Amino acid sequence: MKIYAVGGAIRDNLLGLAVHDVDYVVVGSSPAEMIALGYRPVGNEFPVFLHPTTQAEYALARTERKIGKGYQGFVFHTAPNVTLEEDLERRDLTINAMAQALDNTGQLSGPIIDPFGGQADLANKVLRHISAAFAEDPLRLLRLARFAAALPSFAIAPETVLAAQEIVGSGELSNLSAERVWQELARGFIAQQPLRMLEVLQLTKAAAELLASGTEQRLRDTQAIKTLAIELNLISNSEDKIADVCAVVLSNLSATEIAQWAEQVRMPHRIRDYAILFSALRTLILMDPTNALDAITWFNRADVWRNSLRAHALLHLLQKLNYQPETLILALHAAQAVDAALIAQINTSSATPRQQIIPAQPTSGEKIRLAIEAARLKAIEPYYNKNN
Repeated sequence: MKIYAVGGAIRDNLLGLAVHDVDYVVVGSSPAEMIALGYRPVGNEFPVFLHPTTQAEYALARTERKIGKGYQGFVFHTAPNVTLEEDLERRDLTINAMAQALDNTGQLSGPIIDPFGGQADLANKVLRHISAAFAEDPLRLLRLARFAAALPSFAIAPETVLAAQEIVGSGELSNLSAERVWQELARGFIAQQPLRMLEVLQLTKAAAELLASGTEQRLRDTQAIKTLAIELNLISNSEDKIADVCAVVLSNLSATEIAQWAEQVRMPHRIRDYAILFSALRTLILMDPTNALDAITWFNRADVWRNSLRAHALLHLLQKLNYQPETLILALHAAQAVDAALIAQINTSSATPRQQIIPAQPTSGEKIRLAIEAARLKAIEPYYNKNN
């Protein structure tokens, strides 16, 4: 048996990037031999084994054949006579189909094995698929878009664009699970240039199926794309990039549209809610004139009283995009300074003896809520009166 590091580790090493994970392929072995050597089998789809010491994953070299729909519609074949070249041929892009042997100490050793020209495509900055099998797996279209976002200076080979369009035409995208779609989109959103991923989805005609309709329409507007490019560049170093990118990309959509798409791709609720609140906040800032009641309405919607960190993050995002939320920020501080507990205590103590004995009824709670809201509204009105 012989062990090779394959795929991303070789690619990133050649690009001078940090290598975080290494995929290992074992050639000339069998499940029985791997177990005898102390490797522990995991997974049901194909033989993958955990190293007895490092717990890293080692997969037996395999070939695949499509028998059904979707990215799971494949049968895999592993045997000691499956070659490294056969294993590499089933991969998506030439830059991901290189390998290098490991020596006895587990270090990369010897020449890079590159049967499909991955090094040349790296040098020429080209994303190119390996074979016609590329079009059999719909997940590869999303991976192509994600790699385009991670390597924005790379062009996509014309024949690879056609292969991706063939995936769309086949209807195979409908067989992707929502979870896998979100997983790839999320990785693209935190990549170097997330807009590039969206543009590739549009180029390959996949945007209409995978993105919200309002986002797809936005990608057809040249000026809208330019604005989106500027805004995404302004948040390129965001601490919570996935949330900020989603908020910016979806900022032209209504709460209903965002919620519908979030459900379609199984977007995490935290990111969905952040995007919905940012869309409403952006609309509020663009209103002319704004007023105290609109501000309080957004504060309540964002639940700034219990989640002030999220509200400040949203306002900070507006500032990074060169909007002017200073009045709203001052209003927020003034509203948060209102002593809600004191107001509740005053309104409770002023209740009739019967109201004090009987547990608070909804009308009593509503009275307290309205009193607190009135105090908050009064606190922020000066910031809007002086501007109108």
